[in-house]
Amino acid sequence: MGRGRRAPGIRALALVLLAVAAAAGVAAGDPDPDELERAFPIVEPDHGHTKLRLSEQGLDAIRRIENPIAVVGVIGPYRSGKSFLLNQLLSLSCDKGFGVGHMRDTKTKGIWIWGTPVEMDVDGSKVSVLYLDTEGFESVGKSNVYDDRIFALATVLSSVLIYNLPETVREADISRLSFAVEIAEEFYGRVKGQDVAFEPAKLLWLIQRDFLQGKSVQQMVNEALQRVPNDNGDKYIDEVNQIRDSLAVMGDNSTAFSLPQPHLQRTKLCDMEDKELEPLYVKRREQLKHLVASIIKPKIVQGKTLNGKDFVSFLQQILEALNKGEIPSTGSLVEIFNKAILERCLKVYREKMDGLGLPVPVEKLQQVHEMANDEARIIFDKQHFGKHHAAQSVLKLEDEIKKALLTATKVL
Repeated sequence: MGRGRRAPGIRALALVLLAVAAAAGVAAGDPDPDELERAFPIVEPDHGHTKLRLSEQGLDAIRRIENPIAVVGVIGPYRSGKSFLLNQLLSLSCDKGFGVGHMRDTKTKGIWIWGTPVEMDVDGSKVSVLYLDTEGFESVGKSNVYDDRIFALATVLSSVLIYNLPETVREADISRLSFAVEIAEEFYGRVKGQDVAFEPAKLLWLIQRDFLQGKSVQQMVNEALQRVPNDNGDKYIDEVNQIRDSLAVMGDNSTAFSLPQPHLQRTKLCDMEDKELEPLYVKRREQLKHLVASIIKPKIVQGKTLNGKDFVSFLQQILEALNKGEIPSTGSLVEIFNKAILERCLKVYREKMDGLGLPVPVEKLQQVHEMANDEARIIFDKQHFGKHHAAQSVLKLEDEIKKALLTATKVL
C-alpha cells in the first residue's frame, strides 16, 4: 500500500525533472524553431559606419545548420525594394518577414539573414538555402567604402547574387561590380584536383520595369555591358570599360530577368494579397523562384561544402580580410584562401628535410633542400588561388622555407 501511494508522487517528480531538463536544454542554446522564424543581423556597421562587425545572434542561427549551405543574396540601391523582394521569394508577409521601409532612411543596416533556411534538393543532395538581405547603396550618412565592403561580402558569401535594379542599368551600377569582377577573375575556373577556392556567385540582373520597348532584358544588359567610346582618354570610362569586358567574358556566369511592378501604389504593397497584385507580376515572380532554384549551388571552400559552423568561420575570415586597411582588398582574400595551401607546401618541405637524419654534409643538405623546395613550389603553383594577387603568398612561402633551412643549418 505504501509503495502504491508513493508511485504517483514519483511519476510527478520524474515529469518535473524532465521539464527542468528540457528548459535547461533551451537555456543552454537549443533554439526554439519558432524563434528562428524571423530575420537576424549577421553583420552590422561599426560606429563610424565605415567598417563591419559580426552580430552573434545571427551567427547562432546559422551555426545550428548541419546541411551544406547555399546563399541567395540581394543587393542594390536603397529604397529599391530588396527586402520586399526577399519576402516575396520566401512567401512571407511584410509583418513577418524582412523589415520593409518606406521612409527616407534605409531600413536594413548591414547584412541580415532569414533565420529558417529553405531546404532544397540540389543534384540529389539536401541543401539549406539562406536568404540574405543587404543595406542599400547610396543612402545618406555612409561612405562609399562602406558600400564596397557590403557589396564585397555579399559577393563572396552568395551562391546566387541578385542585383536588384529599378528601371535600367546605369553606368554607376556597372562600376559597383568592380570588386565582384576582381573576385571572379581571381578564382574563376580555378580547379585543380579537388581544390576549389569557391565558385564566384551566379550574378542575376533583376530589372524591375514594366516595358522593355521590344527588347528582352538580356539584350538591355548586353547593351549596357558594351564598351563606350573613350576618345578623350577619360580614366573613369576606361575603368568601367574594363569591368564591362570582364563581365562579358564571364557571361555564362550571369543571367538577366525582368520583373514588372507589382502595383502602382508601392507604399501599400505590404497590405495586398496576391489577387490584388498585377497578374503578370505574380506569374513572373513564380518564374523567378524557379530560376533561382535551378541555378543555386552549395557554397564550396577549399573543395568542401560548408555546414553552419564552417560557414560562420568562413564569414569571420572574410570579414577580417575586408576590414583590413582603408579599402577592401582582393589581395587580402587571396591570402586567406592560400593559407591552407601554404601550410600543405611547408609540410611537404619539412617532411623531406626531416627525412635527412641530421647532421649531414652541407652538400647533401643543400641538395635535399633544393629538391624539397622545388616540390613545394610545384604544389603551390598547381593549387594556389589568385591570378594577380598571389605574390604575397609566394613571398610567405619563400620566407618560411628560408627559416626552416636556417634551423636545419644550425643543427650542423
